[in-house]
Amino acid sequence: MTAEASESLSTLPLGQKGRVLGFVLPPEHRQRLLEMGLTVGAQFEVIRFAPLGDPIDIKVRGYHLSLRKNEAAGVLVARL
Repeated sequence: MTAEASESLSTLPLGQKGRVLGFVLPPEHRQRLLEMGLTVGAQFEVIRFAPLGDPIDIKVRGYHLSLRKNEAAGVLVARL
C-alpha cells in the first residue's frame, strides 16, 4: 500500500476522479475487475448512480463500467 490517503470507491461523489490503489475483495471478484481494466494505477471518473444507488457507473480506460455497491466498497482509491 502507498502513503496516499485511500478510501472506498463506493464513497466517492458524482463526477469525482480517482486512481485505483488496491483491492480488499475475494480473489474471484478482484480477478474479474482486473480483467475488465480496473487495475492498480488506473484512473477513472464516477459517471452516475442508478436510482437506488446501486450499481455505480464509472468511466475507466475510455469505457463505462458498472459496479455493484458491494464490489465498489472493496476497491481502494485516491481522489484526484
